[in-house]
Amino acid sequence: MAIEFQQVNFAYGQGSLAQPVLHNVNLTIPAGQITAIVGQTGSGKSTLVQHINGLLKPTAGQVKVDDFVLSAETKEKDLPKLRAQVGMVFQFPESQLFAATVLEDVMYGPLNFGQSKVAARQAAEKALQRVGLAEEFWTKSPFALSGGQMRRAAIAGTLAVDPAIMVLDEPAAGLDPRGQAELLDLVRSLKDEGKTVVLISHQMDQVMALADQVVVMAHGEVQAVEDPVTLFNRPAAWFQQEHLELPTAGKFALELEQGGWHFDQRPLTLEALAAAINAKEVEHE
Repeated sequence: MAIEFQQVNFAYGQGSLAQPVLHNVNLTIPAGQITAIVGQTGSGKSTLVQHINGLLKPTAGQVKVDDFVLSAETKEKDLPKLRAQVGMVFQFPESQLFAATVLEDVMYGPLNFGQSKVAARQAAEKALQRVGLAEEFWTKSPFALSGGQMRRAAIAGTLAVDPAIMVLDEPAAGLDPRGQAELLDLVRSLKDEGKTVVLISHQMDQVMALADQVVVMAHGEVQAVEDPVTLFNRPAAWFQQEHLELPTAGKFALELEQGGWHFDQRPLTLEALAAAINAKEVEHE
């Protein structure tokens, strides 16, 4: 499912107390691809994605999700149709975990959307297995889990509903390196299934590894929409201006550039950087 923001403005509060957050956002998020939303804290990233499933409604403009149109006039009774198609995992998993046990928590979504208890349990168990949360934790309180385990449980609760769109706000938070690698594999598998994935991340290596498209936000406005290779080959001054970092390999490459090296295209993975350095060494032998 494609997502379109059309001249979207959003403000918290009304009248003289209104606090504008989003300003004339026009943006297309392609169906079946992974789109990363990046930008410094306070840039409007989380506010933007909360419009995708109607947690927030535009103050002006509209958001189209497939054939559903979300605007300021959209009624609450119409939102379940949208939310059945859009799963969201929040930045802080404890904000969406609430049941007595992990299994009950993950079953809640399928039950809420009309599945039988047997079908909901099957969907929940499949989702928990998929995120790698061991069965020994299923009967525990979600609040007895570690931060990384809570993250897995929250993702499982969204996966169990099998939405067409997955929105992940800092999904790697609280995960160790192995857990982060497993998360990358999970996100790739969601794309392979044809799902549209929207990912908020401060980790540029993760963005480079996953994203088909990167949206840069600043001050509630869209600053750039590009594929990651094009974006991360922008001049160094632009990244300073936007308070963004390069992927790890890109940082090393930039330091080499500033020391006099020339790359036809800035290497953005460690493998590409090593290959470029080896090629330079061969040239000078």
